[in-house]
Amino acid sequence: MSKTTPAFGVLLVNLGTPDTPTTKDVRSFLKQFLSDPRVVDLNPLIWKPVLNGVILNFRPSKVAKLYQSIWWDEGSPLMVVSLRQREQLAGRLAQEFGQSIPVELGMTYGNPSLALGLDKLKSQGVEKIIVLPLYPQYSCSTVAAVSDAIATEYKGWREIPETRLNKEYYQHPGYISALASSVKAHWQQHGQAEKLLMSFHGIPVRYVTEGDPYQQHCEKTSELLAKELGLNDDQWQLCYQSIFGKEEWLTPQTDKTLTSLPAQGVKSVDIISPAFAADCLETLEELSIGGKEMFIEAGGERYAFIPCLNTDPAHIALLVELVKEQSQGWY
Repeated sequence: MSKTTPAFGVLLVNLGTPDTPTTKDVRSFLKQFLSDPRVVDLNPLIWKPVLNGVILNFRPSKVAKLYQSIWWDEGSPLMVVSLRQREQLAGRLAQEFGQSIPVELGMTYGNPSLALGLDKLKSQGVEKIIVLPLYPQYSCSTVAAVSDAIATEYKGWREIPETRLNKEYYQHPGYISALASSVKAHWQQHGQAEKLLMSFHGIPVRYVTEGDPYQQHCEKTSELLAKELGLNDDQWQLCYQSIFGKEEWLTPQTDKTLTSLPAQGVKSVDIISPAFAADCLETLEELSIGGKEMFIEAGGERYAFIPCLNTDPAHIALLVELVKEQSQGWY
């Protein structure tokens, strides 16, 4: 390795976001996202006519309005936070390794693409790459989709780099500690609700029965977080959000949980989504806005959304640890 060649590079990955909150850009994003068989693995002869003839004609305008309700002046919240994470991770890695470690951002869908991120690393002379998907819990619909996309991109390369994929970190001590610290900080400032809901993105039950460990990972994360916070079983609950389509999905569902709790005597809840590393539509709109409306309308009195880890120093420190673990033998 020459003095000018980086020891390795890091590709930071998240799911992606539309370029703008317009119907046109949302349609383009949804088409790419929902065309991935890792996300929707139905028979394409059945699914594509439904996607192109129905969903992409009616859903983009509705979703665009939702994005508009949470869009920041700087742009998409997910994009803004992801770029800050990239910058801060690069700075911390330079301190840890005593040299510049290239860190690029790539989105599985939308821009900047995984292909662009890989090309940027390649142009900097990187010969070893750590792929770091910001999905704590593994699922075939997220992490495997990243693996597929990278393998596809490598098909056009004459020489592929050594590549290590960080598959998951759902029970990493640094992850659990960072989550617990964020909850405790919220409690110190706003007080503790009667129940803490841990809401994870849902997936079809069929994926789990066919071998996807996602549900197990979500349950383990929740148990470890509850233990770290010293919660009794009646003080917390796991649930699943963002249900899509008519297939059976994991339960209990977040929306149904929120609307049923007040009748059970629970008048105050805190809600956190450990599955997301950066705030996005599913947290800022679905949970922070929509979840509150459902809970209050059902008779709840106090509802608080706890933000994702985003650029919390403990979160960046966790990402540094994951990179250090994956780079063993490379430096």
